[in-house]
Amino acid sequence: MGRGRAKAKQVKVARQLKYRTGNTDLDRLKSELGVSDSSPSDSYDYDDLAEKYADYADDYGTEDRKDGTSAR
Repeated sequence: MGRGRAKAKQVKVARQLKYRTGNTDLDRLKSELGVSDSSPSDSYDYDDLAEKYADYADDYGTEDRKDGTSAR
């Protein structure tokens, strides 16, 4: 026994999350989660990524897969 009170609290929190309006403080959430301000797309552009993974494309890009499908 004793599960009823905990379950009621979980249901209450779930309803609040579901029906609450969008008054979320995103800056506070970012700080609590430890997310930096720069996004991964800011740190790399396409050319940098293509250069970084070019060796993998040469090694694995044109081979057939084990299931018989093409890698492209």
